[in-house]
Amino acid sequence: MPTIDIKDMLQHAYQNGYAVGAFDLVSLEFLEGIMEAAERCRSPVILSLAESHFEHYNFELLATAAETAAQQSTVPVAIFLDHGTGLDSAIRAINGGCNGVMVDASHHALPDNIALTRQVVEMAHSCGVPVEGELGYVPGVEGEDAERHPGKICYTTVEEAREYLRQTGVDFLAVSIGTVHGRMKGQPELDIERLEEINRALRIPLVIHGGTGLSDAQFRKLVSNGVAKINYYTALSDAAAQQILVNSRTGATKGYTQLTKGTIDAVRAEAERCMRLWGSAGQAEAVLQSCRPWQMIEHLIIYNVSGIDDQQAGQMAAEGRRILSQIPGVRHVLTGEAVKQDAKYRFCWLIRFVHERVIESYRDHPEHLRFADQVFRPVAGDRISIDYKLVH
Repeated sequence: MPTIDIKDMLQHAYQNGYAVGAFDLVSLEFLEGIMEAAERCRSPVILSLAESHFEHYNFELLATAAETAAQQSTVPVAIFLDHGTGLDSAIRAINGGCNGVMVDASHHALPDNIALTRQVVEMAHSCGVPVEGELGYVPGVEGEDAERHPGKICYTTVEEAREYLRQTGVDFLAVSIGTVHGRMKGQPELDIERLEEINRALRIPLVIHGGTGLSDAQFRKLVSNGVAKINYYTALSDAAAQQILVNSRTGATKGYTQLTKGTIDAVRAEAERCMRLWGSAGQAEAVLQSCRPWQMIEHLIIYNVSGIDDQQAGQMAAEGRRILSQIPGVRHVLTGEAVKQDAKYRFCWLIRFVHERVIESYRDHPEHLRFADQVFRPVAGDRISIDYKLVH
């Protein structure tokens, strides 16, 4: 099935008192383990691609694998950019298949955080894509991801959260109430009263980063006070690494496939534990019934040219592919020629938009207008254009 609108998914979780896991991927083993857990639990799931992990994999390849997993699944799936660094990252993620993005400007002063986040929100909303912002700062303590989040904790305040939401228009807010990235040292102390006040003030789905190390009781308090999305990675990484260590100690030197044997099961078991604890298990059918599918739009143009020859028409198409594919919300730009020379229309464009909202934003985008008005329309007066929503 196609991916599900993540805003609908998290609104359903928020209104029904459970949280959806946003599990960070770093390999196909993680992807398979997480999806197996979701299927076993009948749980909605968010496949999270963190920009801080891009050094470990090719984003476009793993995002495509995540889309394939979503299409093959029987549970609702969303694909999310985690800890995006700015506007360019968000555009790359949206054009690469993510239907939700996070911009992490929490390390900036509040005015700069607001300005950067608002810029991403304006772009993403023009593509129909919801945005998660972060206010306050969740530091790293120890473990694989800790060094990526240096510094001390900065708690989210109610007053700043209210103003941040008003000025940015984010759809979800990651808050800092005492969690850390990586592993906890000692017993974590969460400011649940602060979380309660933020939830009462904002009434939007809240997000927790740094869930590893919390107790079952603490997770339940988070969920009961507005947390609808929990980011989770370190415990999955530790489970996979522990399995590899066990494999390495059981005999003679082994190849890669033997060393990684069982890591899918290790990731699945931990993800499944979280889904059941956070209350998303058993919610798949309700989400599928109440939430909109995330569906691409096919923008088709068939045309003839005048005043240029076929070679020049090919050069024009190549320039269009390069320019138009950079516009936010454009997944693919394909061009073609008719098989039969006597066809009524000789050439075509097939441009795939991530969402119906892109029809309008693409039409008015300055790069599209420049190419269309200066290059394409002057030589392609004989044309037909139509937008399609595919019916499965």
